[in-house]
Amino acid sequence: MLKAYGWLTFCVIVWGSNFVFGKMLVQDFSPTLLTMLRLLFIVLFLIGLSSYKQHFKRLNKSDLLAVSFLGVIGVFINQWSFFAGLQTADPTTSALILATTPIVTGVLAAIFLKELITIRMVMGSIVAIIGIYFVVAKGDLSSLHIDKGLFWIVITMITFAILIIMTRLLSNRIDSLTITLYSNVVGLIVSIPFVFLLDNPLKISSKISDWSFLIVTAVVVHGIAMLIWNNNIRYVDVSKASILSNLEPFVAMIMGLILLYKPITGAEILGSLFIVGGVLLSTYQRKKPLPITQK
Repeated sequence: MLKAYGWLTFCVIVWGSNFVFGKMLVQDFSPTLLTMLRLLFIVLFLIGLSSYKQHFKRLNKSDLLAVSFLGVIGVFINQWSFFAGLQTADPTTSALILATTPIVTGVLAAIFLKELITIRMVMGSIVAIIGIYFVVAKGDLSSLHIDKGLFWIVITMITFAILIIMTRLLSNRIDSLTITLYSNVVGLIVSIPFVFLLDNPLKISSKISDWSFLIVTAVVVHGIAMLIWNNNIRYVDVSKASILSNLEPFVAMIMGLILLYKPITGAEILGSLFIVGGVLLSTYQRKKPLPITQK
């Protein structure tokens, strides 16, 4: 179990670092081109994995339509808005906003899956919003400035919540590898024409180091880390694993300090505590007592 927690912590570090990695990559590649290239390398990795496992399955028309919608909304728009936002948005603030995804997912689940919205979820949402205020406004309402990049990060958060809901619905009849492969292929195909429509000017690095960084982060963040997480999550308590995932904003802060020399402010720390606390309050579920059986 200790080994499993170690691997899960590695995944959280990778995902938290992705905000800083993305901020670095958008300095050398325009956002839509970067989206297309990352999806290309992710798809190549998934095709290689599926070939190794001999795991290619056909989908019926209704499932293919659903996966295609997922590919457009949950993959292409999600990835593009992430990089478009990081052009101007602070990576730590972006990580904190995306940390509220479980709350938005809960609201969408109430709408589409008929799950109940609890008092705990409402209270947690309020606490998280207070945390976002501290981070965005730096604790001073008079200095409140909403960066346009944060709008795209909010879109990233909403589309990621949609991805979670749709994946949950589709996973009842389609395995996760098939969903991931097909949706990323659709996202890749859709992204190609938008490279020429949205990126003006088109920015592309000619350095081998930048391309290597792009390929490695694409495969590790969206391929290897996800496989490691899915493989080790079964060995640990789900509630404890979810607490680990909420450490991503703190990882983004530390990586921002190390790689971007960005100082960590008191408002960010306070806001982080509120946001993570609000998410935990919203998603926490008490364990049901085991039934007493007669001997």
